[in-house]
Amino acid sequence: MSQAEVAKGIVEEALPNTLFRVKLDSGELVLAYLAGKMRLHKIKVLVGDTVEMILDPYGGRARITRRV
Repeated sequence: MSQAEVAKGIVEEALPNTLFRVKLDSGELVLAYLAGKMRLHKIKVLVGDTVEMILDPYGGRARITRRV
Protein backbone atom coordinates (compact mmCIF):
# COMPACT_ATOMS: atom_id res chain seq x y z
CA MET A 1 0.00 0.00 0.00
CA SER A 2 1.39 3.39 -0.98
CA GLN A 3 1.75 6.36 1.33
CA ALA A 4 -1.20 8.77 1.07
CA GLU A 5 -0.47 12.42 0.45
CA VAL A 6 -1.72 14.80 3.16
CA ALA A 7 -2.59 18.37 2.18
CA LYS A 8 -4.06 21.46 3.81
CA GLY A 9 -6.58 23.83 2.31
CA ILE A 10 -9.39 26.28 2.95
CA VAL A 11 -13.05 25.41 2.40
CA GLU A 12 -14.38 27.63 -0.39
CA GLU A 13 -17.90 26.24 -0.81
CA ALA A 14 -20.22 23.85 1.03
CA LEU A 15 -22.18 21.51 -1.24
CA PRO A 16 -25.02 19.05 -0.46
CA ASN A 17 -24.32 15.63 1.13
CA THR A 18 -21.28 16.83 3.13
CA LEU A 19 -19.24 17.61 0.03
CA PHE A 20 -16.96 20.63 -0.02
CA ARG A 21 -14.97 22.52 -2.62
CA VAL A 22 -11.55 23.12 -1.07
CA LYS A 23 -8.73 25.35 -2.31
CA LEU A 24 -5.35 23.75 -1.62
CA ASP A 25 -2.30 25.76 -0.59
CA SER A 26 -1.00 25.25 -4.14
CA GLY A 27 -4.10 27.03 -5.52
CA GLU A 28 -5.78 23.93 -6.95
CA LEU A 29 -9.50 23.30 -6.28
CA VAL A 30 -10.57 19.79 -5.25
CA LEU A 31 -13.86 18.19 -4.29
CA ALA A 32 -13.65 16.80 -0.75
CA TYR A 33 -15.91 14.70 1.43
CA LEU A 34 -16.00 14.16 5.19
CA ALA A 35 -14.26 11.15 6.71
CA GLY A 36 -16.42 8.67 8.59
CA LYS A 37 -15.02 9.59 12.02
CA MET A 38 -15.89 13.25 11.43
CA ARG A 39 -19.46 12.27 10.54
CA LEU A 40 -19.65 9.93 13.55
CA HIS A 41 -18.56 12.62 16.02
CA LYS A 42 -20.65 15.31 14.25
CA ILE A 43 -17.71 17.65 13.64
CA LYS A 44 -18.95 20.66 11.69
CA VAL A 45 -16.98 22.10 8.78
CA LEU A 46 -17.89 25.59 7.60
CA VAL A 47 -16.84 27.82 4.72
CA GLY A 48 -13.53 29.47 5.60
CA ASP A 49 -12.28 26.62 7.83
CA THR A 50 -8.77 25.30 7.33
CA VAL A 51 -8.86 21.53 6.90
CA GLU A 52 -6.35 18.71 6.60
CA MET A 53 -7.16 16.05 4.04
CA ILE A 54 -5.85 12.96 2.32
CA LEU A 55 -5.68 13.34 -1.46
CA ASP A 56 -6.88 10.58 -3.76
CA PRO A 57 -3.86 9.20 -5.66
CA TYR A 58 -5.80 9.41 -8.94
CA GLY A 59 -6.63 13.09 -8.46
CA GLY A 60 -9.72 15.23 -8.21
CA ARG A 61 -11.05 14.15 -4.80
CA ALA A 62 -9.96 14.23 -1.19
CA ARG A 63 -11.15 12.99 2.23
CA ILE A 64 -11.29 15.61 4.99
CA THR A 65 -9.78 14.05 8.09
CA ARG A 66 -9.20 17.01 10.39
CA ARG A 67 -10.33 20.57 11.00
CA VAL A 68 -7.36 22.72 11.96
